[in-house]
Amino acid sequence: MKKKRVVVAMSGGVDSSVAAALLKEKGHEVVGVTMNLYSLPREYCRSESLRSCCGWKATEDAHRVAVSLGISHYLVDFRKSFEKRVIADFCEEYSQGRTPNPCVRCNRYIKFDVLLRRLKAFDADYIATGHHARVEYDSQRRRYILKKGKDRHKDQSYFLYLLNQEQLSRTLLPIGDFTKAEVREIAHDLDLPVARRPESQEICFVPDNDYARFLQSRIPDSFRPGPIVDLNNKVLARHRGIPLYTIGQRRGMGISAPHPLYVLSIQSERNTIVVGPEAELYQKSLLASKVNWISVAGVKEPLEVKARIRYKHREAKARVTSLDLDQALVEFKRAQRAITPGQSVVFYEGDAVVGGGIIKGVRARH
Repeated sequence: MKKKRVVVAMSGGVDSSVAAALLKEKGHEVVGVTMNLYSLPREYCRSESLRSCCGWKATEDAHRVAVSLGISHYLVDFRKSFEKRVIADFCEEYSQGRTPNPCVRCNRYIKFDVLLRRLKAFDADYIATGHHARVEYDSQRRRYILKKGKDRHKDQSYFLYLLNQEQLSRTLLPIGDFTKAEVREIAHDLDLPVARRPESQEICFVPDNDYARFLQSRIPDSFRPGPIVDLNNKVLARHRGIPLYTIGQRRGMGISAPHPLYVLSIQSERNTIVVGPEAELYQKSLLASKVNWISVAGVKEPLEVKARIRYKHREAKARVTSLDLDQALVEFKRAQRAITPGQSVVFYEGDAVVGGGIIKGVRARH
């Protein structure tokens, strides 16, 4: 590939730092950019132990790496866009009894949209991140293909399934061909300041991973007590607000029963939680909305794939039938546990991401 100017989204973590180093090593002109997405409370923003990419400590770490690599580094303020496109959606989804994945939206609407549109300001050709995934051009299909990263335990292709062809064409993922251990080794060999920095695993705008406190501060009206009922609509207890519950949840309901009971569905319009035995959590089909296709332009006939209904979920054999431009029916060979509205379902053919969508609801109970 011809040497280009590349903007690297630097979070202060080891993955994005090594991504910048590898691109510079290949001869590209590299510009480091750290996005200010959210203003954390004062007591968190400089914490040494904070693993969030939204803290000032992370920004300082990214700057130190840029200095050590001899590249320019900028801080860009995307807080308004992040609030509108990610946090507001996060709160709205929970208020409706759905469980969203904010990282998917952040990638689609912030990193690979708002930041991508800033490339002109940096006179750059590409954007690069530290995601464990790969992008390749398929000359036969004439499409950019998103593929899993080499490290199957760290693969992050699931979070990138909403990217379109234009975004993929301007995207570089330098560490997709390395395992996490290899990335750490490169960081140590280059003596990068963040070589030993722990991974960021929490949602960056939720301090201490305390969803309840964050949501109560944002959508207090959604925390209205209501009934917890069984499949016969018998009231068993009272819940404390539907944002506190998710499909498959067992604890925290205050129900005394001879057998364990799990959240089967959340009916926001009735402010009601439906519970039942674990066997009822298993479903064989779901409806996906806002479907985005990557390896194909669309699906005219049912397509056999492997589908993942959560990031850590094991892929399962399924058939995908396109219902219209952005909806699809996903039918699994074997029933899957706790299919959760609001989460993403992503389709794979081998290493390649076929596409994916947002789980709207289940279609049948086995």
